[in-house]
Amino acid sequence: MTVKEFFDPDTFTLSYIVFDSSTKDSVVIDPVLNYDPKSSTYSLDSVGQLTDFIHENKLTLHYILETHAHADHLSGSQFLKQNFPKAKVAIGENITKVQDLFKNYFNLSEEFKADGSQFDELLVLGKVFYAGSLWFKTLPTPGHTPACCCFLTEGAVFSGDTLFMPDYGTGRCDFPSGSAEDLYESITKQLYTLPDNTIVYVGHDYLPNGRGLKCASTIGDEKRDNIRLKATTKKEEFIRYRETRDAELETPKLLLQSIQTNIRAGNIPSPESNQISYLKIPIQLKPSF
Repeated sequence: MTVKEFFDPDTFTLSYIVFDSSTKDSVVIDPVLNYDPKSSTYSLDSVGQLTDFIHENKLTLHYILETHAHADHLSGSQFLKQNFPKAKVAIGENITKVQDLFKNYFNLSEEFKADGSQFDELLVLGKVFYAGSLWFKTLPTPGHTPACCCFLTEGAVFSGDTLFMPDYGTGRCDFPSGSAEDLYESITKQLYTLPDNTIVYVGHDYLPNGRGLKCASTIGDEKRDNIRLKATTKKEEFIRYRETRDAELETPKLLLQSIQTNIRAGNIPSPESNQISYLKIPIQLKPSF
């Protein structure tokens, strides 16, 4: 198994192509659609990089996998699927919880079904699925969102927004139905029980303290050195830190645009009568606490 990472500096997102160099079977994990919120325009630069790599290496793309409904970038999954129509866009089966939550928030029409049917496949939590010669196990890791999952394969796990590099810590838990307690349980019981030499491929790298890009650590590194959650960290300590820290964080700048696109499996809303697509942006009075 070979892993090729792709980094989007605007959202600090890491996307991956995982492939078997012998059979040419492959999957993509967490593709990005480049979106400019100032002009509300998008480009396919990141999708193009993935597409070019797949073509250049003569890979067969079986799956386009999402670790969760991202709140910081729009998914490029549907645009990538246009180039590889046989590939399945897939996500963990608990995506329906997030769809149900945000369907009400965005007041989406009855045509939007909160049943996961926008995706080609809902992955059963705890089960193994195959992409040709490759295999992956869908690990349920709620906390950052209630529908987060990580993808375990031979010697490696793709952690999405659950676990980051040791010098950055973990994902935040202040989104609707997020839970610091759930995240603690997910990391300690689903990830920290894996062999210490398991490679952890993270979903973001925020380049703390100006260091260069890093995309991978190991479970052993995380258990020993993660600044927010070591193997010895008590649950109450982690919850107290995470809830205090999250209360200080700003809302992700692409939250509203990302969520309503990503719960649609990366589908942008259909064009209206003037042939323009629209995203809904609610406006509310800010509470004064």
